[in-house]
Amino acid sequence: MTNLQAPAALVTGGAIRLGKHIALALAAQGYDIALHYNSSVQAAEETADLIRQLGRRCECFSCNLGEVQAIPDLIKQAKFIFPNLNVLVNSASAYTQARISETTLEVFDAQFAINIRAPFFLSQSFAYEVKSGNIINIIDNKIGFNQFQYAAYLLAKKTLVEFTRMAALEFAPHIRVNGVAPGVVLPASTRSEEYIEWRKQSIPLKMQGTPDNITKAIISLLDNDFMSGQILVVDGAENIAHIGKNAGDFDPSKI
Repeated sequence: MTNLQAPAALVTGGAIRLGKHIALALAAQGYDIALHYNSSVQAAEETADLIRQLGRRCECFSCNLGEVQAIPDLIKQAKFIFPNLNVLVNSASAYTQARISETTLEVFDAQFAINIRAPFFLSQSFAYEVKSGNIINIIDNKIGFNQFQYAAYLLAKKTLVEFTRMAALEFAPHIRVNGVAPGVVLPASTRSEEYIEWRKQSIPLKMQGTPDNITKAIISLLDNDFMSGQILVVDGAENIAHIGKNAGDFDPSKI
């Protein structure tokens, strides 16, 4: 397949962490990559070089997704440079740990701006410009819980789930929209080994996932043309591991 014939994917937050792994995995599958970044210019160029070493085209696009008015131009520029653009991966994310009682207006707005408003308007512009293709929203397996310690972040991600389903209906049949919700895959660098071991205790498969587990899920969704409106939770069954109290476990001697 020549570069002129190759499909292309726009990966937001594609310079670092999970977004970088997604961009590289799609390039390995034959996609040219429109690599979005906010401020990580050096990391973006390094990732772009790795993609080019795989024999794919890659161009970097700087955009602050918190400035919603800039989003349509990002899609237009990516489509202009990559006429075969047919995949959007909304992987850019912002994360602040704050309980409801601790959440300021600034924190709330910042979490919603990146984690739901940006994917909303990126998807809107993509559907208008591209007409046919796939949208993948990167969510979080915490959507299965009500962890108030991450109030604004988690509420935005839960909203992204519902948006994924709405968009799948509105954009059908020409654009499929799905989500992937990772579990313990790529923890922040501030997380200790003790923390990871502690988290693994609540995972039925008793293991930490890898970025490869997530990219395989994305590629599966792209390959399966009868899948839309679905959220693939890739977390070793952590999200279903809490069964609650039940009569089978009741022991009156322990009351």
